[in-house]
Amino acid sequence: MFKLRISKYVITYVFIFIFVISIYSLVFLYLMRTYENRHFEFITSVYWVIGTMTTTGFGEIYFTTVVGQFFTIIVMITGVIMIFALLFPLVVTPWLESTIRKELPSKVQTDLKNHIIICGYNQLVETLIMELGEYRIPFLVIDENEKNINLLMSKKVLCVHGDAGDEDTLLNSNILSASMLITNQSDEKNAGIILTAKEICDIKIIALVEGVARSGYMKYAGADRVISPKTLFGTYIGRKAIDPLTDHLAGATKFFEDLSIVELPIYPGSILIGKKIRKARIREETGANVVGLWTGGRLSLNPQPDDMIKENSVLLAVGSEKQLEALKRLTR
Repeated sequence: MFKLRISKYVITYVFIFIFVISIYSLVFLYLMRTYENRHFEFITSVYWVIGTMTTTGFGEIYFTTVVGQFFTIIVMITGVIMIFALLFPLVVTPWLESTIRKELPSKVQTDLKNHIIICGYNQLVETLIMELGEYRIPFLVIDENEKNINLLMSKKVLCVHGDAGDEDTLLNSNILSASMLITNQSDEKNAGIILTAKEICDIKIIALVEGVARSGYMKYAGADRVISPKTLFGTYIGRKAIDPLTDHLAGATKFFEDLSIVELPIYPGSILIGKKIRKARIREETGANVVGLWTGGRLSLNPQPDDMIKENSVLLAVGSEKQLEALKRLTR
């Protein structure tokens, strides 16, 4: 489409340029013959017009009458407008940009299999990309925004430029051999992507919606699971807000009958702040085991006895509900 627009611009510009040169050449011949009593060939008039329009004339041919000089001014102004105001911004600059710019990827290699297709790039997807990369799970991102695609390419993230609701774009993303598809666009676009994907193959689809009110539409379209990040985030914030005010253990994940794992942030005023894990005597005091320590955004699994517990630390602890509640009291 871009190349087609450029060609139309070029054809239109060339036609107008030739037309203007032809008219000015005829006017030149008329003025020279009528007011200057000089006769020239048509090719000479074309030579004068082009030289004057490009402001590169050598001065060997010129008007001496006021009418001729006024016409010369008009020709020079027209040349400046057509070359500097039309030729460069409408033809030359877009052509150079299209030549220099890297071609955006429109498909992936056919041997890509068991991957996750993410439709739509934003900050939420950026976090997901980091997680998938950490676990070495193959994935690609589909986006129709050129800036997003260029950003992903600079980060060496596999991507496809195109409309995720288009069947060819999904096929070029190897949807037939993909393991999952995640829609992350507007609710209306998500519904279209889901319908198109389900027509191609029976792939597992997760739809990220703006609000839970639209979840029914997504499931009706064919989504296997619908998630509202705003709702999840609100629930998380609410849980964190009441977490330091209650003894109830929130956010724990149970993986055995009487054994759970939970993240416990260290709140200001906690008696654990400034203590090494050895000195904190967490296991002796609560019975819970600290298996991880978040500090400065980094997770240290199997922390060492000399690791320091700081105000911004988060403990990853394992134990029974009673043991973890006892540890939680120490973190507040």
